[in-house]
Amino acid sequence: MISTLIKEVEETISPSSIVVSSNIQKFFSSTKKEAYIRGTLTFIDLSSLEFAIYVVEKGKKLVFDKYRFQYIDSRKRLIFRYDNAPHYKDISTFPNHKHLKDGRVIESTFPRFPEILEEITTFIAQSTS
Repeated sequence: MISTLIKEVEETISPSSIVVSSNIQKFFSSTKKEAYIRGTLTFIDLSSLEFAIYVVEKGKKLVFDKYRFQYIDSRKRLIFRYDNAPHYKDISTFPNHKHLKDGRVIESTFPRFPEILEEITTFIAQSTS
């Protein structure tokens, strides 16, 4: 199941016309039931996505113990960040939440890689038009 997640990440990045470079590292426990995946993607406008996922396979379910997807512009300013750090307890999706560039924090669920790339594609298209 962890291999399915990794395959999803790699297959989302590979055909993308907005990704100009990627660096992904994968670390597995000896049982292959836990993994830490991290990386950086650089896009055509020199913005980048830094991500880190710590995932555990429990039975037939993947549990995302910790994750962070941080999208920043070419000047290193935050555009958005999804994470599950255990703060913002008043948000209904606690601990999952999304930070916006205007400083707001909103409800969120664990975002799948294709969803994040679609969000970034839309952002780049809007900022270049």
